[in-house]
Amino acid sequence: MIRLSSGAVPQGAAEWPGYTPEAHGTGIVHLGLGNFARAHLLAYTDAALALQGGNWRVTGVSLRGTAVADSLIPQDGRYTLVTRGETVSARVIGALADVLAGANVGAAALAAMGNPACRIVSLTVTEKGYGITSTGGLDRNHPAVKADLARPDAPSGVIGLIAAALAARRAANLAPFTVLSCDNLSHNGQKLRTAVLEFATACHGPDLADWIATRASFPSTMVDRITPAATPATAATAAALTGHSDLAAVETEPFTQWVIEDDFCAGRPAWHQTGALFVRDVAPYEQMKLRMLNGAHSMLAYSGQLAGRAYVRDVMADPAHAALVRRHLAAAAATVQGLTLDLDAYAQALCDRFRNPAIAHATAQIAMDGTQKLPQRITAPALQALAAGTATRPFAFALAAWLAWLARRDALGQPIPVDDPKAAPLAAAVVQQTTPAGLIRAVAGVCPDILPEPLQTGPFGAELCALLDNIQTQGMTAVIAREAAP
Repeated sequence: MIRLSSGAVPQGAAEWPGYTPEAHGTGIVHLGLGNFARAHLLAYTDAALALQGGNWRVTGVSLRGTAVADSLIPQDGRYTLVTRGETVSARVIGALADVLAGANVGAAALAAMGNPACRIVSLTVTEKGYGITSTGGLDRNHPAVKADLARPDAPSGVIGLIAAALAARRAANLAPFTVLSCDNLSHNGQKLRTAVLEFATACHGPDLADWIATRASFPSTMVDRITPAATPATAATAAALTGHSDLAAVETEPFTQWVIEDDFCAGRPAWHQTGALFVRDVAPYEQMKLRMLNGAHSMLAYSGQLAGRAYVRDVMADPAHAALVRRHLAAAAATVQGLTLDLDAYAQALCDRFRNPAIAHATAQIAMDGTQKLPQRITAPALQALAAGTATRPFAFALAAWLAWLARRDALGQPIPVDDPKAAPLAAAVVQQTTPAGLIRAVAGVCPDILPEPLQTGPFGAELCALLDNIQTQGMTAVIAREAAP
């Protein structure tokens, strides 16, 4: 079977680009070319190019190895987006113009970001990829930030790259670009702006920081589309629907959402015509998504792992476990403020999405990088619920499940995933603990932003300790059944 490329002849049931990709120049440099970016930002951009054209194709930058580039470059950036719902469909995406990766990726990325044609630098690098503290400042102990502070003219981390690229543009008398975070960080644009300004001041001087603050834009966003890891079935479906071999195919769900603060300093594609919602304030939308969808995902990921459920759909297939998902969504919804949306309907839609039998979204995939996710997904709504006197047990259960998951992995001789930036200190903290109270104190010492004092003491602390004890002594399956009982 002939491999997908720019010269591939359209065939099969797939939808092919409704424009000539090579007739359009690039205007976006995207840092972090993982599955989500290809199922979300690139899909929106592809649709916008088909509707209104413009020089908005994307140069993708893979900062973590060459596997993505190795699959996409021989295909001229073309790949298949497989959508699995009640029916299965496919689109060939043509919005990706080039992929940068390898040993000199930092220098190549700087050149691309310094090109006058670049008007947006977007990012999907996961929460841990930024080097931002939980309070939104520059994390000077983050390995990439630390390295870039030492060598600001040869950066490899995203904040160092953005600051260096903006410095180069200012020196060349070029206008700045818009910096568009598409990761699950609360106030992502605001936090990234603060960190870039701090880095720029430290390494390039206050004049550059003032220029960035005055002229560049850092809009906040809320993104939502469940995108599991690709499997051999993904490639097989792509081949069946396109008639071509595709080593870079991605699969996703039918639902997609993108809410964007309308603050762009150098223009943007016609994303507003492809379903993106432009608003003045993203915060209520991101709070809804982080606390409801992402919070429920974290809860079911850790409890699901302990209950032997490999996929989200497996959790939802168990009535008792599904009831706890609905309980968590209700508790999280009670903490969401500033929206006129029907949150009950949103919660039901989330349950329907989680239940989708065609999407194999692994609980292990969701469980990664918990120390970066839980402060905003679980801790923030728990503290708010505690202060307001609303239901807190769902949050205590979620934290207990995470703690039991940490301890169980160590007890089985399985290390805490090295993908978590706090894996080493967590493993050291967990290994010596033999009681629930001791485990809570030890982990709180490593992660005070997840287990602050109000969640360790008082009624919440007692509830957390009792739940953790029950999970460890009776097993997660028994605790799920009891928690879900009327």
